[in-house]
Amino acid sequence: MTGAYPRKAIITGADSGIGQATAELLATEGFDVGITFHTDAAGAGHTREEIERRGAKCFVLQQDLTSPHTGDIVDELTGQLGGLGVLVNNAGTGQSEPALDMSYDRWRELLATDLDGAFLCAQRAARHLVSDGHGGRIINVTSVHEHVPRVGSAAYCAAKGGLGMLTKVLALELSRYAITVNSVAPGEIATPMTGKDEADAYFEERPGNPLGRPGHVNEVASVIGFLASPRSAYVTGTSVVVDGGLMGMAAHGHDAADASWRDV
Repeated sequence: MTGAYPRKAIITGADSGIGQATAELLATEGFDVGITFHTDAAGAGHTREEIERRGAKCFVLQQDLTSPHTGDIVDELTGQLGGLGVLVNNAGTGQSEPALDMSYDRWRELLATDLDGAFLCAQRAARHLVSDGHGGRIINVTSVHEHVPRVGSAAYCAAKGGLGMLTKVLALELSRYAITVNSVAPGEIATPMTGKDEADAYFEERPGNPLGRPGHVNEVASVIGFLASPRSAYVTGTSVVVDGGLMGMAAHGHDAADASWRDV
């Protein structure tokens, strides 16, 4: 395997937030991009405009990750792009309710969106990459809750933890084809999903976070961009945490109301 994969990428959930920032970054770096959205067609249209403004091609399709046929979208976008080098599994949803109150239908909906859909897209993308024989990259956007639990997020944590372990298994299975598979695990990032404007990343205070603020979407996109590039050729099966040091706060309490935890 040469590992000289084409500069063609698919990014799911690129109508806003991390997905949109990643699509724009990869377009800047010379990738033609296929993107998906679930309901925000206007947001996807804006992403497309930004990609084309950077001189790259962009193809847009609506996607329902809960459908067992969601992998067909990867096939269609790969055909429109004329090949595939990188898949970024970014699309997903969140949850905030006690496990005791959660219905089975809601549990299945979240697992289908955040885990099943990501598996089907990764599987379909991997088949293209293996068949074409040029290597490639699969990057799964998880969460710090791939690694640590959170009250009220049983299904979300289970899905992200599962996606993190799926990443490691795929990394082993696909390594012989020069395909690397990694996850990116963001902490609190200022996005529509978290109910924040991007500018909040620099102005909202988080005393319990070592860097003292939420993250910006570009700070996550830059890590994805590295993992999508030839520069990351020897990185596979790992999870890159982008959380401002949040995971290091287990002994201090990241929801602290002040910064007294800094004092010995």
